[in-house]
Amino acid sequence: MYDVIIIGSGPAGLTAAIYTSRARLRTLVIGGITWGGQLMLTSEVENFPGFPDGILGSDLMTRMRKQAEKFNAKFLFEDVTSADFSSHPFRINVHEKSFEAKAVIIATGALYKWLGLDAERRLTGRGVSFCATCDAPFFRDKKVIVVGGGDTAMDEALTLAKYAKEVIIVHRRDKLRASKILQERVFTDIKIKIMWNNLVEDILGMDRVKGVKLKNVQTGKSITFPCDGVFIAIGLKPNTEMFKGQLNLDENGYIIVYEGTKTNVEGVFAAGDNQDAKYKQAITSAGEGCKAALDAERYLQEHPS
Repeated sequence: MYDVIIIGSGPAGLTAAIYTSRARLRTLVIGGITWGGQLMLTSEVENFPGFPDGILGSDLMTRMRKQAEKFNAKFLFEDVTSADFSSHPFRINVHEKSFEAKAVIIATGALYKWLGLDAERRLTGRGVSFCATCDAPFFRDKKVIVVGGGDTAMDEALTLAKYAKEVIIVHRRDKLRASKILQERVFTDIKIKIMWNNLVEDILGMDRVKGVKLKNVQTGKSITFPCDGVFIAIGLKPNTEMFKGQLNLDENGYIIVYEGTKTNVEGVFAAGDNQDAKYKQAITSAGEGCKAALDAERYLQEHPS
């Protein structure tokens, strides 16, 4: 029996673990096989307070984990298979193992969105990627495409421009959704070009990406565009599928929270990208993790048994 089980180990989950364990609540973090959240796929983080020279995403998450461990938070790096919030204490299942908790904080984050093309999965790792930080060095002096128009796509393009010969951003609209500072960096990078009003109809190649089929949304015309890599950066999907039918979700699958981080189930709280469809920043996720921990602590004080 734990006081708090935290599902997820990104900035929200680890911050929550720091707070709950420091409050001397028996805390278990079920962090997943790939722990650390999206920051583990990020190179240098420049906008997290306290690091004027920046810090690697993986280093930041490792520091957060060590801080939680310092206060005796326990970690299990496996994936949750199911959760039962129908009775108290709550039960969290990890394959054949089962754990009970008086309160639960859900910090499962979000997953990359796919284009939905057959070739996408076949060619993942063979020229199709979702992480420029991970794979950009493999595309040195190559021509690559980035699909998307938000902050993630701009970050990917800027990272790739350090290695690739040419980076082409393919965006289905005639203006970007990214923040102004990222747009300015993209527009001033001579290696980066933008193909407006286009979408990717197909990714070409059998064993390796050879190009893409692009369709102009204004003219309806399609062209074959040769390239060596396709980086997909069209957003994230909240990792909340297992909670359907138990927690209130919005039309996009984000957990609906009330009065801070409370869900519709008393004693279950949500923090981070699984309930934040707007900001999606490490610092806001960390802040939500802090709030969820404080909410859980107050709940346990009011429900000691």
